[in-house]
Amino acid sequence: MLADRLKTLAPSSTLAVQAKAKELRAKGIDVISFGAGEPDFDTPARIKDAALRAMQKGYTKYTEVGGIPELKQAVCAKFKRDNGLDYEPADVVVSVGAKHTLYNLAVALLNPGDEVLVPSPYWVSYPEQVRLVGGVPVAVTTQESTGFDLDPAELRAAVTPRTKLVVVNSPGNPTGAVFSAEALREVASLAVERNLFVVSDECYEALTFEGRHVSIASFGPEIKARTLVVNTCSKAYAMTGWRIGYAAGPRALIKAMTDVQSQVTSNPASIAQWAAVEALSGPQDEVAKMAGEFDRRRRLIIDGLNALPGVSCVMPKGAFYAFANVSGLFGKSVPGSGQALKGSLDVAAFLLEHAKVAVVPGLDFGSDAHMRLSYATSAELIQEGLERMGAAIRML
Repeated sequence: MLADRLKTLAPSSTLAVQAKAKELRAKGIDVISFGAGEPDFDTPARIKDAALRAMQKGYTKYTEVGGIPELKQAVCAKFKRDNGLDYEPADVVVSVGAKHTLYNLAVALLNPGDEVLVPSPYWVSYPEQVRLVGGVPVAVTTQESTGFDLDPAELRAAVTPRTKLVVVNSPGNPTGAVFSAEALREVASLAVERNLFVVSDECYEALTFEGRHVSIASFGPEIKARTLVVNTCSKAYAMTGWRIGYAAGPRALIKAMTDVQSQVTSNPASIAQWAAVEALSGPQDEVAKMAGEFDRRRRLIIDGLNALPGVSCVMPKGAFYAFANVSGLFGKSVPGSGQALKGSLDVAAFLLEHAKVAVVPGLDFGSDAHMRLSYATSAELIQEGLERMGAAIRML
């Protein structure tokens, strides 16, 4: 009965872990969740106040499909201020979260059979969105020993006559990798040389702890003309539920994405758009405060993970994820079950049952040797979660 495309579609594992943790809590079970990819901070008051003002002024009707002019202008100002990129409002589209932005791109750009190079480990939705429109995701390995930095030689080797798009995600989900400027520059050269398009997902830009965030689109007019830069209000401003993502790029592509959006969702919520104007245009001090707190938690969780038997974790340079290698636990027997741990799904299930800690298996991110932990939670919960994991692992 269902469409054939649903046969290969995997539901979001990150959202599934979040839902499972909530379900167990509702039953009175004390679960610590490292699953959520969202800040635990509240949306800053100035942004909520802007939403209230918008409602009071009656800004509660349909808006332009691709975003109100004021928000497009604010997006252009943000790209100029933070990234040195010049765009005009006609080069911008605002969508219902950056995930929606990326799906609009897939629909507007990809034909069945087109190949998309996705550095691996990858965010779970990249390959799934490509498959939904009949494209072919091609995983391109990055090495843990480099902090999962982009590998231009591997990307170059993966290019075929069917390659159309390269995904760049820095800082990255799930690894927290910040791609080096040298690697990005080489990928920019490859894209121009081989006539490839690049989507640069920069949603975690504000959470760059080591080095400086660099957009691949800033390496000159040729690569800028082939790049869609995607960002969001979700991570930097703790606005995950407001669902505002945005992108800037070649005008013809932006128009095509806007046309797709016009037939699927129409405009993002009007009130959320006015809140986003304030988020992008107002004082940015809360962003730095949140980033400072995430940086402290980053060191706490990585130190703790590396102290666990059979677990190791490279220091992420950005975002708020630890991508821990748990292959040292494989082959160990779970007490009372006679079963041995064989992969990341087993490790995640073991930790949920025996430590009451929820993590996301690495399998859906392209690496069964790892698990992803979000440290977008309090230092106290991080500490307790690590202690619980340690106690459970020592039972093996």
